[in-house]
Amino acid sequence: MMQKQPISKYRPFPQIQLSDRQWPGRSITQAPIWCSVDLRDGNQSLAIPMNVREKLEFFKLLVDIGFKEIEIGFPSASDTEFAFARELIEKKLIPQDVTIQVLVQCREHLIAKTFEAIAGSKQAIVHFYNSTNPLQRRVTFGLSKEEIKQIAVQGARWCKQYAEAVTDTDVRFEYSPESFSDTEPDYAVEICQAVVDVIQPTPEKKLILNLPGTVEYATPNVHADQIEYFCRHIRGRESLIISLHTHNDRGTGTAATELGLMAGADRVEGTLFGNGERTGNLDIMVAALNLYTQGIDPHLDFSAIDRIREVYERCTRMTIHERHPYAGELVFTAFSGSHQDAIKKGMDKMDCRSDALWQVPYLPIDPADIGRTYQAIIRINSQSGKGGVAYILEREFGFEMPKLMHPDFGTVVTHAADASGKELTPHEIKDLFVREYLERNSPLELLTYTTSTPPADHHHVTCTADVIYKGERRNIVGQGNGPIAALVNAIELQGWKQFRVMDFRQHALRSGSNAEAIAYIQIERSRDKGNFWGAAIDANIEQAGMRALISAFNRAKADSQGEK
Repeated sequence: MMQKQPISKYRPFPQIQLSDRQWPGRSITQAPIWCSVDLRDGNQSLAIPMNVREKLEFFKLLVDIGFKEIEIGFPSASDTEFAFARELIEKKLIPQDVTIQVLVQCREHLIAKTFEAIAGSKQAIVHFYNSTNPLQRRVTFGLSKEEIKQIAVQGARWCKQYAEAVTDTDVRFEYSPESFSDTEPDYAVEICQAVVDVIQPTPEKKLILNLPGTVEYATPNVHADQIEYFCRHIRGRESLIISLHTHNDRGTGTAATELGLMAGADRVEGTLFGNGERTGNLDIMVAALNLYTQGIDPHLDFSAIDRIREVYERCTRMTIHERHPYAGELVFTAFSGSHQDAIKKGMDKMDCRSDALWQVPYLPIDPADIGRTYQAIIRINSQSGKGGVAYILEREFGFEMPKLMHPDFGTVVTHAADASGKELTPHEIKDLFVREYLERNSPLELLTYTTSTPPADHHHVTCTADVIYKGERRNIVGQGNGPIAALVNAIELQGWKQFRVMDFRQHALRSGSNAEAIAYIQIERSRDKGNFWGAAIDANIEQAGMRALISAFNRAKADSQGEK
């Protein structure tokens, strides 16, 4: 049971004494070095780890995305991990510009096995580590600060010794003081400095110092303070690459990484979709696309995000949440009516040039940039509005309803969604449009009609129509300054007209020999000024307008009789 005040079980994480911190005034201006740890950190967190075939497919995916540093595993930990490393190397599956990275503890026999695993690769990063925080020192190891430091120093010596025996591989080193996030800042600097002194990196061959937020204990600003403190106090900074490896226990792994970059880090480790132990690692895709939306080239390509998701889900047996940033099925979907209306207006007003500034409300990124389509941006349920319905009809079927018609059909869709209690698909929305407007043939049905114009007066049209009205077939005749006006006059002469035409629009639905047109007509009922829209589709644009008038007439009559 959760404690009530006073809470004695937990205490605030200590702040970093850094009164003149610089990172809050900085901004990220370029992409960091990215390193994927999907095949190690991500893989070891899976209920069913990937087999060699799945790891090979995932490795290729990472290469396609553009990763130049990929941690492929812990080859001294199992036969599968070792076999995977050898498969990549012996079958020459590693591109020339990609560096594999392998993890190992500071133990000699494991380091020896690791160098055996990478033999024959063009270049490799050997990533060695040991835990440094007070809790691990006391509970897990029962060792002093000096004893823990000597583990790191000895590990560095062994790595350097075995690397000297490898002549066909360009070996670089990475050291992680595991649990840096709750290691005393001065001690983290001390132990890393001891490793630096052994490796003796140069500006031409730098040492990676990875500062992992193994467990996220504090707010992201504290993490940034830790990184800035470290960067200020470590010696030989020009020969070092400071790397971040955040986890997500507090749900702020992305923010901690971004602030850590502002604090001076050069490199980022993470996984696709944030897969990792407990609540996961940094989601590299989110961090990279966040940069992209600020106009910074992330040097990673997520333009085929649906394929990336498919491979990820198949190989890891994990699923992507519907609201996951950028990749979730619903992340570009709006159900809210006001959101839908704003998105539609933004899309309609967007400059079509490829270099135009992206400015669409509620969408910080163009879905097309990452291989998503506009079709799913707006989806319809009972919370949706008229703008969203109009957007669906226009994008899916080419129906450009007049703006004044949006509320008319929007009400129809809202009632249908309320009644069904579920989301309506685009085809269900079209079916509603067809039933509400295009199939309105009662009480008045237009069978056939002809129009004629005197040679001397092109603005004087006579319309002769065969109709069925309330079940009785009739022939009606009227005149006007156009076909629709003539049909209106014919209806009036029968005593049926109790309206006036307010608006008329039409447009082609598709080009070619089978082109069809859609027409929309709005009428105003005389007795109460009620407005009703009608619509019709026909290959003949004149006939589409005539049938749209009949549609509006019938909808007004149905309303008078209380029909739905």
